[in-house]
Amino acid sequence: MSNAHQFRDLIEAYALGSLDPEDRASVETHLAAGCAECGKALEESRWLVSQLAYLAPDVQPSDMLRGRLLKTVRAEAHAAKSPAHISGKSAIPLWMWGAVAAAVLFALYNVYDAQKERAIIADLQKQVAQQVEEQRREQQQLALARREAVILTDPRSVKISMPAGSKNLPPLQATWHAALGIVVAGQNLPVPGGTRTLQLWLIPKAPGGKPIPSLTARPDPDGKFHLLVENPPDSPGDTKALAITEEPESGSPQPTTTPIWVGTVAGK
Repeated sequence: MSNAHQFRDLIEAYALGSLDPEDRASVETHLAAGCAECGKALEESRWLVSQLAYLAPDVQPSDMLRGRLLKTVRAEAHAAKSPAHISGKSAIPLWMWGAVAAAVLFALYNVYDAQKERAIIADLQKQVAQQVEEQRREQQQLALARREAVILTDPRSVKISMPAGSKNLPPLQATWHAALGIVVAGQNLPVPGGTRTLQLWLIPKAPGGKPIPSLTARPDPDGKFHLLVENPPDSPGDTKALAITEEPESGSPQPTTTPIWVGTVAGK
């Protein structure tokens, strides 16, 4: 009995795989001798260790933990060859419950660490997505600026003066490139009240043709007006004039006010 008591703490450490080689060899020799009490203690300790897997969340083990588990598996495989299936009675010591608590805390720390890494990765992905979107917008703006530059400078473009119906308003200037679109610009324009906006219309040459709606835009707070229509709904040859009216924020399918600016499209 005293011999079994001597090996009790070693048996519990043996089940956890935490013995050094010399103590492990002593325990295995003692178990091989057929000690009933120690055999029962080993069964209980192994059962307790096996339950630790159900106390922690499912996370990927660290390299250190993986190594300790492999060490325990090898030790148990070796011990399984020894005749240790003998009945007896043994109590679970307090330090074993401490080991359980430590294992649970270690697993929880791994969960916290994994969540923290996922949060960092998600933040980096968000930053990359924002940078990609910003670059896309910059490239789009650059492409539009190049398109507008060609429209304004190409000799094939048609220049269209758009005087205002009121002497108190400045004129607008439109430039129409048959392949690239229309640019309408002006300075010192009054800003429409509320959410009202300015809408461009194409007046067909065909008799009785209704105005064709195009894009809308509002002057900026300094009165600068700028509108680029990449794909006009008609061609310069089929259009008699361009007109701009004041419309609701989302535009209108047909003009609801008298045109403020009108410019005749002259063929080239």
